[in-house]
Amino acid sequence: MRLVAQNISIVRAARRLAANVSFSLDPGGALVLLGANGSGKTSLLRAIAGLLPLESGAVVLEEADDLTVADVTHFVGHDNALKTRLTPRENLAFWAAMLGGDDAPQAIATALTRVGLPHVADLSVGVLSAGQKRRVALCRLLVAPRPLWLLDEPTTALDSAATALLGTLLAAHREAGGMVIAATHAELALPGAATIILGQAA
Repeated sequence: MRLVAQNISIVRAARRLAANVSFSLDPGGALVLLGANGSGKTSLLRAIAGLLPLESGAVVLEEADDLTVADVTHFVGHDNALKTRLTPRENLAFWAAMLGGDDAPQAIATALTRVGLPHVADLSVGVLSAGQKRRVALCRLLVAPRPLWLLDEPTTALDSAATALLGTLLAAHREAGGMVIAATHAELALPGAATIILGQAA
């Protein structure tokens, strides 16, 4: 499967945030979106995911057996999208079921171990640190595997150890043929990634 963006443009509130952006990603590929705050990185990610309309152009999958981009995409945005009264285990069971993943207790326990959080599995999310909440949010990528990861500032609130752990997850995903598009201000372990720099905010 190959992801291809063809001359896509995005307009929000009468302001063009991206113009004629084109790229392609093969299995194992990665793309980093750079730019100042307000330059359109988040909007571009959301448009690729199908959450914002394109003014022009198209995002398509090639050799995908009639799957759509939405069918193969995980989008992790600024909002961790966690219910604070529920535990990490309960949140992940919900997301696994919602996204067609594996909501079995052992699968969720394994995913939490991979992000270094087996010890908080049954605590309320509301008592976790910001970094722990971010790792639980990223754990959604593991409980419902999908080929395309769209990540908006994924290292937000992560310390150096957790950032290194994220790098390990990214590498494993790419080695298995997954693709990654990340908007980031921080260094991210995506060796060989292509780069798109979006324009400055008006």
